[in-house]
Amino acid sequence: MSKNITTINPYNQKVIKVYDLDSSSQIESKLKLADDRFNTWKEKEINERTALLTKVSNLLEERIDFLSELITLEMGKPINESIAEINKCIFLCDFYVVNAEAFLADQIIETDARESFISYDPLGVILAIMPWNFPFWQVFRFAVPTLTSGNVALLKHASNVSGCALAIQEIFEDAGYPKGCFQTLLTNHKIIETLLKDDKIKAVSLTGSEKAGRHIAKIAGENLKKSVLELGGNNACIVLDDADLDKYLDTMVKSRMQNTGQSCIAAKRFIVTKGIYDKFIGKFTKKVKDLNFGNPVEKDTEIATLAREDLAVDLEKQVNEAVIKGAKVIMGNKRDKAYFAPTILTKVTEEMAVFKEETFGPVAPIFKVDNLEEALKLTTNSKFGLGTMLFTENIEEAMHTISKIPDGAFFINEMVKSDPRLPFGGTKASGFGRELSIEGIREFVNTKTVYINK
Repeated sequence: MSKNITTINPYNQKVIKVYDLDSSSQIESKLKLADDRFNTWKEKEINERTALLTKVSNLLEERIDFLSELITLEMGKPINESIAEINKCIFLCDFYVVNAEAFLADQIIETDARESFISYDPLGVILAIMPWNFPFWQVFRFAVPTLTSGNVALLKHASNVSGCALAIQEIFEDAGYPKGCFQTLLTNHKIIETLLKDDKIKAVSLTGSEKAGRHIAKIAGENLKKSVLELGGNNACIVLDDADLDKYLDTMVKSRMQNTGQSCIAAKRFIVTKGIYDKFIGKFTKKVKDLNFGNPVEKDTEIATLAREDLAVDLEKQVNEAVIKGAKVIMGNKRDKAYFAPTILTKVTEEMAVFKEETFGPVAPIFKVDNLEEALKLTTNSKFGLGTMLFTENIEEAMHTISKIPDGAFFINEMVKSDPRLPFGGTKASGFGRELSIEGIREFVNTKTVYINK
């Protein structure tokens, strides 16, 4: 078994840095430090925690150039999107600075008691297992509410963004968080599975694949530990005959091609009614062809390589399987190492992998349907339930479809996206639990009933 991690720039395949894995004794020490730190951190007043969070926000702003370049070098995201990711983390911090105290305040409940209320107490050491596609945002949307509610955190990040993982720990420590509040573990998944069984770990949050989620949920369940899972998605983008393509086409393209298509909440199935289908195909194809591929560190680059070559290979297999079964390639389906060209497919059927599975890259399968009823039937034919987007000028009709979408999110005339002010999470194979907003900060707390008799 390897004793180190090598991070590689996916655009030019050059080695960035080699990191030594934590030894067993180092991991044990980090776990003990976290457990010890919790005993003092949980006693801090909420305003003390939010004051430190303000410093985190300021440090992110000060270091935005360095941090955004680090994201781009490690996982290949176009630099403008990396900058936007850091800015979103700043927004997240500022949101909880303003709202955390109210979210965690005791809730008075009128009963026949002299006084009865709900208090929200932190649980302890929370383990996070996070992916590479949004290496700062995914961690921050876990860490900020988790730390602010009085817990401490251990992070197992994806190995290809180890530099980002360590930079995040450095930010929290430089902001003044006591050592042990947030620690990065450089280790493998086998060690993490063992760690999850330790009594000091009270809960786990995982963002990743369905397979990883099922595995971690099983271990957590066997050890009676709470888990929050944000897993894969196969989001539908429904485009009705009256959709305003001139107004929303850029949004539709971004919903699939942002982060070079490497997003759980990307539009992965375009379901278009027949009256606008040909017009949509023409305009959508032209927009995608105009996307500028290049070195992701350049400001004019709009689409880049995937984060690793094996991801491009997997995507190529999914597309080729669809082609063998009858799908038509309108453009794309070309691969060069970690690069996979933006690809548009038509004549896709429900039996194909590009319909049933999550495609993690710039592939857009487009389906023609007769009407909204048929579109909804196709949309809900999925084991995933992360989000659906619908484009139409008939808002009233769209509102009537809300209850027919069993996903965690439904966006009308907008791409599905996360926002600190709104809860985020999925249903079915997309996981359970919620991040962000008031729901997110209350996921890893003990909702305690307090009853004082007269």
